[in-house]
Amino acid sequence: MPDIGQLFVLAAIGATLCIIFIVALRPFMARYIIARPNVRSSHIAPTPQGGGIAVIGATTIVIACVLVFEPHLFSNPHQLAVTFVAVLGLAIVGIIDDVRPLNALPRLVLQAVAVIVVIASLPTTLRIFPSMPWWLECAGLLVAGVWFVNLVNFMDGIDWMTVVEVVPITAALSAFGLLGALPRDATVVAIILCGAMVGFAPFNRPVAQLFLGDVGSLPIGLLVGWLLIMLAADGHLAAALLLPLYYLADATITILIRLTKGERVMQAHRTHFYQRAKDSGFNVQQIVGHVFLANVVLAGLAALTLQVSITFQALALLAGIILVGILLRTFAIKKRH
Repeated sequence: MPDIGQLFVLAAIGATLCIIFIVALRPFMARYIIARPNVRSSHIAPTPQGGGIAVIGATTIVIACVLVFEPHLFSNPHQLAVTFVAVLGLAIVGIIDDVRPLNALPRLVLQAVAVIVVIASLPTTLRIFPSMPWWLECAGLLVAGVWFVNLVNFMDGIDWMTVVEVVPITAALSAFGLLGALPRDATVVAIILCGAMVGFAPFNRPVAQLFLGDVGSLPIGLLVGWLLIMLAADGHLAAALLLPLYYLADATITILIRLTKGERVMQAHRTHFYQRAKDSGFNVQQIVGHVFLANVVLAGLAALTLQVSITFQALALLAGIILVGILLRTFAIKKRH
């Protein structure tokens, strides 16, 4: 397992490389990959997107360099390589969608293929629910994986939102790895992705000069989903649920509400709780500030579940649900000036 010094260096390299890529590619993105305002948008002016190229590119290159120069930091390089093939494949789907939007069905099929590749790369001995038939658990992971990829994409709707979600999650996962609660392969990936997102953050700071785009949100969703599977399979299901709980709740509840109203769930909209908060008087900094603080608390609750009884894990999960519920209610109520 890498030590804290090695993790810090990996994060710094990931951040630096991401910044270099963004500076080099911004003229290209400003010319060819523009996000124009639509029904779902929170921005009012055309803005370059494609920052995910830098984030995923930096993460992939640093991982490849570690595989070459520090292979002892990985225990299962084959699985990691297959996972990154799926991640890069989904990044390609994302950049095509950024330039010329794909129809919902082929997009969903390609996402499912990427998730299947990741699931197929997992060792058959790696189980979250050992008492469940293997095929049924794989089917559940497929549904959960495709949903997680999409919800990260859905939630990437305002400046810094994905930054304040992914950075606390990956930082917490890195810390869990140091505590022995996460395999070292996943720990190394988590800290490098964390560093790359930190490198992207200054460019996405409100008012954003650059968006992630689908080339970022889709593969980041797949990669974070894989990390959470690795955490859950190591016996820490409560922690794996707590870390992304705000994203899970906002996206899932919003979709269920739209389904009950008979609305087309694949159509662009502005009814996520964080979008309603902006329309109700919260500014972007306030929204992402609330989400960041909630994620820090959720990470703390997740850390508490690592070495305690199932009863305490259930209580921590309940506390997380209450916290997220309060935040969603705060976002849903019109702010008083």
